[in-house]
Amino acid sequence: MQQPQHHKPKPSLSGSSSWIRRSPPPSPPHKKPWGAGGSRSRYACRFLPLLALTVYSLLTVLRIPSSSLVVNTADSERVERREDVEAFKTHLPSNQNSLEARQETRSPASLPCSAFINGEAGGRQSGEGVLCCDRSHYRSDVCYLRGDARTDPSTSSVLLYNAPRGAAPEKVRPYTRKFEGSIMSTIDEVTILPVPDGNGTSDAASRDRDSLRRRCDVRHPAGVPAVVFSTGGYTGNVYHEFSDGLIPLFITSQRFAGEVVFVVLEYHYWWLGRYGAILERLTNYKIVDFRYDRRVHCFSEMIVGLRIHGELVVDPKLMPNGKSIKDFQALLHQGYSKAPASSSSAPVPLPLVPLSRPCLDHATTKAAKPKMLIFIRKQNRVILNLPHVVTACRRAGFAPHVMNLRRQTPLPVIHAALASADAMVAVHGAAVTHFLFMRPGTVLLQIVPVGLDWAAESFYGKPAQQLGLEYLEYKVAPEESSLAAEYGLDSTVVRDPSVISSRGWWEMKKVYMDRQNVTVGIKRFGELLRAAKLHLKNATACANSNGNGKAAAVR
Repeated sequence: MQQPQHHKPKPSLSGSSSWIRRSPPPSPPHKKPWGAGGSRSRYACRFLPLLALTVYSLLTVLRIPSSSLVVNTADSERVERREDVEAFKTHLPSNQNSLEARQETRSPASLPCSAFINGEAGGRQSGEGVLCCDRSHYRSDVCYLRGDARTDPSTSSVLLYNAPRGAAPEKVRPYTRKFEGSIMSTIDEVTILPVPDGNGTSDAASRDRDSLRRRCDVRHPAGVPAVVFSTGGYTGNVYHEFSDGLIPLFITSQRFAGEVVFVVLEYHYWWLGRYGAILERLTNYKIVDFRYDRRVHCFSEMIVGLRIHGELVVDPKLMPNGKSIKDFQALLHQGYSKAPASSSSAPVPLPLVPLSRPCLDHATTKAAKPKMLIFIRKQNRVILNLPHVVTACRRAGFAPHVMNLRRQTPLPVIHAALASADAMVAVHGAAVTHFLFMRPGTVLLQIVPVGLDWAAESFYGKPAQQLGLEYLEYKVAPEESSLAAEYGLDSTVVRDPSVISSRGWWEMKKVYMDRQNVTVGIKRFGELLRAAKLHLKNATACANSNGNGKAAAVR
């Protein structure tokens, strides 16, 4: 990641936008500044330019230190637009990330704010208010409140009564793509307004303050915090729904074991319908629609914003209880399988392979073929020789099933298909996110079009491996891309994608994501299929050292 460079900014060439002003040109010789001549006028003519130069020099010296560290509003907007163009809309990090990282504020107990957000600070007296924010992560800002917190939907704010003395108002956009200025500008902002406890003020002033305190329409139980977040931004894209939303929500809220209330900005009913099976395993309470629920909700504790560790990842080193992406997958499995929602048992991660999958007897092994799902696309990044690919999978010993996912395809249907599959084949795209439904030890084979190598590995390959999947890549050769016919096999577009990528996200998206289809080389693809089949054969082989394969399989 590029580190911020603190140096004196170059003066803008545009006089209207630069804080450095050029000295005015000297007056023409035939003009006298103040009318009639004389010694007094000549003295003034000499004195005033000297005075102006002195004032200009002082202002320049005074303004350079702050300007070298802070980007003004106009400059910030230009930077955000430029970085938005250069950032991979769905994935690629932005160089602006490091500029937005700041130290987290300290709590009244001199503890870092992250200690309260993660639950590491321990219990405190209810009378002591806490208001602090952790803005150190380039992906998200998260604030923590403890005391008497009350929502005010009419002003999109939260009032914290009995706030610590000296606490200042805070503003948070509770979405996990802080580095993308363009998308963050569409996210509703929450203002946290501290109201001091009034110690040292007169009784009359305290009564007046209490009379202005917003009445609680819904008082939530003490010890049941609120987690405030947005389902705006890129919500609607399955990758972002998991990477920017559901996984960060799991990271932030799972420690409460359901005793937490979700307060949602930019609430979508379809989102609740689609992911309700997950949400009901993270909270025991109804979700609050912050914008349209006009009631005042009162909480003793509140977290505004979500923690995020990276793309489709839960880092156990950053979790106070050591949870990982496998625990999130267990929650998915419990939610979308037939497990009852009222089950008191916590989700248990799926057992690891190689010795976890059911052992098959010799006759069954000969009859059964590993199930392979082939996810296809219809508009771009289409597999042009799909029938040949299906035939190759069948010849390699798989039972191929083609899936054409649509937005309205129910998640339980997708989960059921993948949870029972042995392998998945998909061209790089948002649908690959569904590998989260696959059992550890199964195979993800991603077809990587020209120009998308880095994104494919970073945002699907590595997370799949962390989940325990066998990850294989089929990298499309230049001659196998439709771009070769459009631009020429020896064109820069085909031979050196980095040149196009350097021009920014929109140019790369237009070329490599929106206009590219692929023709898979069957011979080379068949080699990967054989590697996948060999892996599955080894993974399902039961250890028979003690003569009891079943015992080894379930250990």
